[in-house]
Amino acid sequence: MKNLKWKTTVPVLLVASAIALQGCGNSASNSNSTNNQPTKESSSSSSAAPITINWWHAMSGANGKVIDQVVKDFNASQSNIVVKVTFQGAYDELLNKVKATMGSKSGPSMVQVNDVNTRFMIDSKMITPVQTLIDRDKFDISQLEEHILNYYTVDNQLYSMPFNTSNDVFYYNKDLFKAAGLDPENPPATFEEVTKDAQALTKNGVTGYAFYLEPWDMEQSFAKQGELYVNNDNGRSSEPATESFMNTKPGVDTLTWWKNMLDNKLALNFGRVSADAQKSFIAGKTAMLTGSTGALRGLVDAAKGKFEVGTGFFPIPEGSAKDGGVAIGGASNWIMNNKSQEEQDAAWEFIKYLSSPKVQAFWHISTGYFPITKDAYNEQIVKDNLVKYPQFNAAIEQLHQAKSNYASQGASVGVFQEMRNFYASAVEEAMNGKSPQEALDKAAKSSTEAIQKYNETNK
Repeated sequence: MKNLKWKTTVPVLLVASAIALQGCGNSASNSNSTNNQPTKESSSSSSAAPITINWWHAMSGANGKVIDQVVKDFNASQSNIVVKVTFQGAYDELLNKVKATMGSKSGPSMVQVNDVNTRFMIDSKMITPVQTLIDRDKFDISQLEEHILNYYTVDNQLYSMPFNTSNDVFYYNKDLFKAAGLDPENPPATFEEVTKDAQALTKNGVTGYAFYLEPWDMEQSFAKQGELYVNNDNGRSSEPATESFMNTKPGVDTLTWWKNMLDNKLALNFGRVSADAQKSFIAGKTAMLTGSTGALRGLVDAAKGKFEVGTGFFPIPEGSAKDGGVAIGGASNWIMNNKSQEEQDAAWEFIKYLSSPKVQAFWHISTGYFPITKDAYNEQIVKDNLVKYPQFNAAIEQLHQAKSNYASQGASVGVFQEMRNFYASAVEEAMNGKSPQEALDKAAKSSTEAIQKYNETNK
């Protein structure tokens, strides 16, 4: 790779259904099973009657079927705990349902919440930090991926247990690279190299790059450049974030590059529909794009018989800092504190089961999410999967090479989704003629106001 110095986000995209979630996709086959997985007998139950816990999640389609299988296997593996699992809609819909139950007993025992709502969940005061259970049980978290833990650790505490994790990678059509006289084993690593390669690739009905409006990409660009997205150490120091930095040089440089690619006809703009960009890539009409690792298996499978998909690291501007790493995406599991101690302990036992190497291996090969447990890579099914899908190696290497610092941890704010909406509007304004600086200034101002209003409300 060119200047390759060094992240993982999300479920596998089923290109046939043309559905791709932000930082996420759908999963692949769930033909494997986690049956006969050992689990520690729960210490929370001393009676014959099992403890029942309710797990709310946001995994639809094939990923939801994988979750159903994992839960079925867990329930069959022991007799002290019964997990009842319920799909509650996409991340935003699920979170709204959780909010509606806060302060009552009607909500779940544990819930899957996406990465950007981590700060909100902490501030809600409605959760039991898993750190308290880790410390109580002396649970060894050294088996877990450091960079993934890094994201979910706030104020030196792990508040939730990572579950489904992805990162943002670069996809390219190896056959088109070869036909254009480019090295198919040497993907571009910088904005400038992507532009140069796009110039060679844009011909005969093919456009070099597929652009779609994905706020996660801008956040990754900051992280990879080792730059903060908000102040106060990305909102992770002793003081909460109070100001957005999306209009600083890393943001302006990134948006300017995207805009120039489009203005020079080296990229096609697919707006906010990532699935359309992926379909264009599979059809061979565009040669390069960035996206979640969760799309990897779906893209590779859909391209089979047409061309070979290559993967590389998320690109950064030439000469930018090399001390960053792409911040992870995906979601984690939270234990709600309005349940009995028995339910909370049972949820903790289930969370430990979910983080075991065998379950993480099964989850990884069935969905495309990264294992959160390093030992999962020693499982034979994972080794076999890497032989079948060597494209995962670039994503794994990118994750393992990420330097742990405030930039790669990602921003921690309670109004992250609002910030993403402001950013998306700024990109659309820039594509319609406003300068990138002016558009991002407006978005940063709105984001800063939203952050400060949230902080005031949550004092």
